[in-house]
Amino acid sequence: MPTRLTVRLPDDLARDLRAAVRRMRRRSSDIVRLALREFLGGSRQLPGRPIDRVRGLIGSVGSGIPDLAARHRDYVLKSLTRGR
Repeated sequence: MPTRLTVRLPDDLARDLRAAVRRMRRRSSDIVRLALREFLGGSRQLPGRPIDRVRGLIGSVGSGIPDLAARHRDYVLKSLTRGR
C-alpha cells in the first residue's frame, strides 16, 4: 500500500469496528478500506434524486385495496385499533 493513514476513533466506533472484524473475519484495515470505498464511491454510483432510483418499483406491488393511496390514514388507524 503506497499511503498510510492513522485515524483516531471514538470508543463506540472502535467497538463497532472490532465487532465487524469478528463477524466478517477480516482485518480492521480491510473493513475501513471497504467503508471508504462505499462512502466515497457511493455518490458516483447513485446519480439523481432518490425517486429516480426507485421509479421502476412504484406501482409494482398490488395491495388489493383500490383506494389505499387516498385513504391510507384510515387503514393505518384501523389496523392500530385492532392491535396489529
